[in-house]
Amino acid sequence: MSIQPIPDFALNDGSTIPQIGLGIFGPNDASAADTVATALKLGYRSLDTAEQYQNESGVGEGIRRSGVPRDEIYVTTKLGNESHGYDAALRGFEGSLKRLGLDYVDLFLIHWPMTKIDKYVESWRALERLQKGGLAKSIGVANFQIHHLDRLMAESRVVPAVNQIELHPALHQAELKAYNTSHSIATMAWSPLAGNPFANRKLTDSPVLLKIGAKYGKTVAQVIIRWHLDQGNVVIPKTVSPDRMIENTHVFDFELEETDLAEIAALETGIRNPYDPDLMD
Repeated sequence: MSIQPIPDFALNDGSTIPQIGLGIFGPNDASAADTVATALKLGYRSLDTAEQYQNESGVGEGIRRSGVPRDEIYVTTKLGNESHGYDAALRGFEGSLKRLGLDYVDLFLIHWPMTKIDKYVESWRALERLQKGGLAKSIGVANFQIHHLDRLMAESRVVPAVNQIELHPALHQAELKAYNTSHSIATMAWSPLAGNPFANRKLTDSPVLLKIGAKYGKTVAQVIIRWHLDQGNVVIPKTVSPDRMIENTHVFDFELEETDLAEIAALETGIRNPYDPDLMD
């Protein structure tokens, strides 16, 4: 069995991103290299890493090992929390690019707003420079709340292409998602299957999702990913298992009914991981 074709999602800067990618949070460099090489050989074309994940070197090695041409691969990485500020952000990006062994990245995100440090606008201006120079084809943010985005857009020129946030059936983030949409900012869901180990929840055991999955002959993960696609989200489920990589793309041969969506909506708890974007320093 192979992966199903993954459609592209249009961004506000004229570029596109595969709507399903592979999250690479967790594996060390050696494991990340194996995971990335396998995923690319299976047909994945979007990879999501970060300086904080400490596996950018492994991701780069996996890309080279796969033999897939660079221009066919969409690479996302993120600014380290210690690299906020204009000059620091430029240095941080340079470090990521060196570890990845690439000439450019397709998407570069500010990983957290780091509100207490209060330099995310300066950092964003550095990202604008990187985009203008072609080193980051698209730029965006992660874990930004509405007030962060309001300020960012009031004090800079480029609207983020992406806001990557924790989002899944137990945490819909409806207000923030609506804000993103109203400003043509793509919503990318991290922890899309609610697999965050800090959140003390396990949607894979949800009777509601198990029942819906049984109706379509699908796993809970497939039901959740289908739900994300219906919501217009870009998703980056993480796994090191080739079988799961394939499974996570077999979501285009069924559609959720209105009754399914209503039952999934009722799973909302509003509980997020303990990292508060306004408190991290």
